Amino acid sequence: MPDKIRAVIYGVGVIGAHVVYPILEKKGIEMVGAVDVAKDKTGRDLGEVIGEILESRGYAGIRKEKIGVNITDDINGLFSKVDADIAMLTTFSYVKQVHPQIMQCVKAGMNVISSCEELSYPWLNEPQLSSEIDGLAKQYGVTVLGTGVNPGYGLDTLPIALTGACRSVKKIEATRAVAIAKRRAALQRKLGVGMSPEEFKQKIANGEITGHVGTRESVAMIAEAIGWTLDEIKETPPSPIIAKEPVQNTFKPVMPGQMLGYASIGEGVIDGKTVIKLNIRGDAGLKEGYMEYNIEGAPSFTVKVGEILGDWETAHVMINMIPKVITARPGLLTMKDLPLISAVLGDMRTFV
Repeated sequence: MPDKIRAVIYGVGVIGAHVVYPILEKKGIEMVGAVDVAKDKTGRDLGEVIGEILESRGYAGIRKEKIGVNITDDINGLFSKVDADIAMLTTFSYVKQVHPQIMQCVKAGMNVISSCEELSYPWLNEPQLSSEIDGLAKQYGVTVLGTGVNPGYGLDTLPIALTGACRSVKKIEATRAVAIAKRRAALQRKLGVGMSPEEFKQKIANGEITGHVGTRESVAMIAEAIGWTLDEIKETPPSPIIAKEPVQNTFKPVMPGQMLGYASIGEGVIDGKTVIKLNIRGDAGLKEGYMEYNIEGAPSFTVKVGEILGDWETAHVMINMIPKVITARPGLLTMKDLPLISAVLGDMRTFV
């Protein structure tokens, strides 16, 4: 058993704060470093900063205690003096953006778990950069994983696991419907809440809003996990959901004709037939969100559960994968390549 699992947080934003806070409560793991370039964070104690971030999100009873780890923008300086087992990387959504950061962590001998959505199955869009990360990780004997609640769990790992009861599968359809009326303002803006459909479409065209990142990656991961070779992966542009009556939410009231959010679809196609269909719906008009899985095969069945939210749950998935990543074979891996995810309770060192 190791003396302690030592972790570094790279990116002390909203998701980074959600990652660090539970780690501070875990046994057998400690934070030994923190990286962020924001001037209002550098030089300050990590515990205080994450407490302020989470308090600003409206969470009650959040601690803002010093933990003796200061945030720095001197990445090379920090990595030269800390001996960390794992870096929790919570900065960007695209592989091109996180590639240099991952390479820094790997060269410092750290395993990496990132919330980067595209990194959940990076070979799809960035095969060259993925090959570089994979090769360097193998050279340094460490593992790199991209994961979160979606992609990484809800619309890929869970439906993959559900097919374990089948001897044959004809089609997989999964739906994630998120009731966003009480979610953070940044997420609502990203989903177009309160905008006119015309304004939303213009922002999509300009690249100001990207829509959900990771749907294509989830489709690809499912297909490879169960042995399907897809002819095509399709993703429909986000489709506005329009309010028919006034709707109140924590961000701003939505008037008739304005957007409540959007719906999008990712599909995997074989021989002209959709065999994987992933539905994503973010809707301020929904009172209750849900997750639903329809497996068509032998046997066919449906599983429907309550809503799995985003920020805390992404952090929990990342944290629960720490022991599995530390003990995994070196290289750039995905959730399908690693042992089944589970909650990690008690002393984290016992899982390593």
